[in-house]
Amino acid sequence: MKVLRIVGAGLALLILAGLGFYAWAATGAKGKLSRTYVTHTVEFPIPFPLSPEEVGRERLTAETADHLARARALERGKHLIQSRYACGECHGRDFSGGVMIDDAAIGRLLGPNLTGGAGGRTAGFRPADWDRIVRHGVKPGGTPALMPSVDFQQMSDQELSDIVFYIRSQPSVDHLVPAPKLGPLGKILVATGKFTLSADLIGSHITPHPPTPPEPAPTVVFGRHLANTCTGCHRADLGGGPIVGGDPSWPPAANLTQDTSGVHGWTFAQFETAMREGKRPDGGMLRAPMSSVVRYAKNMTGVEMEALWNYLRSLPPVSNRK
Repeated sequence: MKVLRIVGAGLALLILAGLGFYAWAATGAKGKLSRTYVTHTVEFPIPFPLSPEEVGRERLTAETADHLARARALERGKHLIQSRYACGECHGRDFSGGVMIDDAAIGRLLGPNLTGGAGGRTAGFRPADWDRIVRHGVKPGGTPALMPSVDFQQMSDQELSDIVFYIRSQPSVDHLVPAPKLGPLGKILVATGKFTLSADLIGSHITPHPPTPPEPAPTVVFGRHLANTCTGCHRADLGGGPIVGGDPSWPPAANLTQDTSGVHGWTFAQFETAMREGKRPDGGMLRAPMSSVVRYAKNMTGVEMEALWNYLRSLPPVSNRK
């Protein structure tokens, strides 16, 4: 009986400690999600107009120039969403809402409806609001979003404008998406910093964004711009390692630098096959989350793929992280 009492007391202490830890985590997560962030206010045209040089060179009337600007913005926005910025992964193929994470332990994080239908969350958004949520991970009210904005912080004004213009051109869908809700493990991950909010990962919320992207060419400069969308998983130095805030079942992100692991030793043809078809040089298939990138990478232009490869080849080696 004495032994049973000791065991019972020990279990009671463990339960109390667990409850206390969870209460601390719940309070900590709530505190982090209720903080406010100050960002700069950015305005840009939607859509981007043609430059005066283009209008003059082609001798366009104002009406023709506006029509051409809209057509080009629509084309660019469609390409960006289909090849480089995977908005549909979280917001659904029709942008009416999608699933980011739906796990009882981690939480139910659903991408909101971006269309003009009932339940749409972007009605009345000004360019500054789009900038704040997409490139800073901050909601219009100043609190942090769960959006992976760290991947988009270097997106140019023109690219964001093109994407917004394309999304606005899509049919309105009536769909009310529930607000995100963290589960027990999700609260612990946020409170302990294992799930880091993009608003905290982004170093500066006042640094100006580039007005336009680099000229599309197979250059390191253009490749560096393209690789910004890889940093959320592969880290800022593209050295890879465990994916911060990712699904626990995901393998560590590959080392993309010229270290002796990762893509070191691959040929361009092998890299392109992996990106467009999901097939590794060793015959294996890419695993999640990289496997989901294939449906977008297959739509990249040859110039984009070559530029990305040239940039990765220029990176100094970074030792593998564990």
